[in-house]
Amino acid sequence: MKINTAEFVISNSDVSKCPKDFLPEYAFIGRSNVGKSSLINMITNQKKLAKTSGRPGKTQLINHFLINNNWFLVDLPGYGYAKVSKKTKSIFQEFITDYFETREQLVCAFVLIDIRHEAQTIDIEFMSYMGESEIPFCIVFTKADKISKVKIDSHVAAYKKKMFANNWAEMPHYFVTSATESTGKEELLSYIDEVNQEVFKNNAQF
Repeated sequence: MKINTAEFVISNSDVSKCPKDFLPEYAFIGRSNVGKSSLINMITNQKKLAKTSGRPGKTQLINHFLINNNWFLVDLPGYGYAKVSKKTKSIFQEFITDYFETREQLVCAFVLIDIRHEAQTIDIEFMSYMGESEIPFCIVFTKADKISKVKIDSHVAAYKKKMFANNWAEMPHYFVTSATESTGKEELLSYIDEVNQEVFKNNAQF
């Protein structure tokens, strides 16, 4: 898939105010400072579509971007660390949960994980929530350029082991990416394109 147009549509913290267009949505979420904005800018061929910041937890709203006029990329607030009050953080979690559990247009979420680190409990717990809630998702390992291929394979294997230990029958579909080197870009876009074709073909709502 080639991305020809990518435009910001709306930011909000109320799922009921998200776009009414019945187009497939792909939500990107991960721990703060996982490289989400850089990844979004990389796959959309934009330098500043998603705001990048040296301060973790910068994304604090549900951000919709219309891609090629036929699907939405949704940039969600990070879970875990963010320099905000506990009250504000609980509000974040509430509208993230609302989005995942009520948004009919959502066809797949991409859970971003920093490949440099060994399996983190917070990521496993979040993916367990997604699985228990029957929300379709893929894993996107980020920052692959920062470590060796051997370490990448080792850390992916560690995630598989932890997920199997948490009663997963199989590892979710995953991608290894680097925003710096554009690694995984074509694979991600091809996956989205394939899912879009299936959605438009088999779902009368879209």
